[in-house]
Amino acid sequence: MDGEKAFRRCCKMKKAIQSIATLTLICTIISALLAAVNFVTAPIIEKAEAEKANEALLVVMPEGKGFSELSVSDYELPNSVVSLYREESGGYIFKMVTTGYSSGLTVMCGIDKDGKITGAVCLASGETLGYEKSYGENFKGLDASAADSVDTISGATKTTSAYKNAVKDALSSFIIVNGGSVDIRTEEEILADNLSAALPNGENFTKEFITEVLDGVSAIYKAGNGEGFVVVSGEKFIGIDKNGNALAENDEEIKALALSALEKHKDSAYSEIDLSSYEGISERIEKAYKTESGNYIFDLAAAGYGINGSYHASGEYIRIKVSATQDGKIISCLTVSQNETDGIGSECAKPSYYEQYNGKTEDTISEVDAIGGATLTSRGYSTAVSKVFEAIKILKGAN
Repeated sequence: MDGEKAFRRCCKMKKAIQSIATLTLICTIISALLAAVNFVTAPIIEKAEAEKANEALLVVMPEGKGFSELSVSDYELPNSVVSLYREESGGYIFKMVTTGYSSGLTVMCGIDKDGKITGAVCLASGETLGYEKSYGENFKGLDASAADSVDTISGATKTTSAYKNAVKDALSSFIIVNGGSVDIRTEEEILADNLSAALPNGENFTKEFITEVLDGVSAIYKAGNGEGFVVVSGEKFIGIDKNGNALAENDEEIKALALSALEKHKDSAYSEIDLSSYEGISERIEKAYKTESGNYIFDLAAAGYGINGSYHASGEYIRIKVSATQDGKIISCLTVSQNETDGIGSECAKPSYYEQYNGKTEDTISEVDAIGGATLTSRGYSTAVSKVFEAIKILKGAN
């Protein structure tokens, strides 16, 4: 009896081993077939993908042939450059990813062996594009010396400015890959370097909110470590140390200008205006002040997406500070705080947006570009700032 059971177990084990062997053989055959198929199809797929990539490259270099991709890491190129291709006759194609009013603006630019642009197109964008779609056509045939002559598009200055800078990055990259030298620092890096050069002991610079008209001066920066200030006049950066000494070399006139502007800025005094004494002041204006020189300062609450949005609105106003002359010209505009949609409406916190209001009047405020994809934020911000002109008239009329 025991022998019979042992025999049956042996038979079952044998069948199991045979099944495993059969499955293993089948898997081996299938794997071999797949490998064979892949061996045959891989070159075909690779060729198809290469042809598709070449089609995209031909958009910006129609006469190009024999493109080969190079490694961006082999060169010190602008940060916006993410891809680099060489064309067999000596031309190059560059792909840049940058930020307009939103991130993800992708531009491809072709440059022939003589350094002239053969084409530029926008491949992708995080915002809805209008005339910007064909903006690249303006650069065709231009070289590095002429690219700056292309104007940005009114109403889309931020986006087309970013587009233009991407094309300029491509032109700079062309010079670099051909052995030339180009300053590829960003505007922020250049500013930081200029501030440090003007006031070597200064650190953590912040831009001052200006309440007075400072002729010949566009900005004043304060060193966070208490070492002094930097006054900007045109392209000149004049450091003034904590002891009041101007550090500009051999230029007494620019030293005097900087010292005078800083003194005027630091001496600016103002007092709060009791708005309850006036009728018709917009509720967007929370507080108002008047300087001893007669200028006005306003604390504004703008109803952007945070107030008027319908989906996950923060419920918070955009806080803005604006200074203006008594004849209604904005001296300085600053976003103090905001909680708009991150990456979209939050762009209102960037100097590239709010500084557009500097120098604007009631007649020119409409020239400020809206933030792409952030209609409620832009409208609320602009509406609040525009109330400044109305308020000045009321305050002056009462006097």
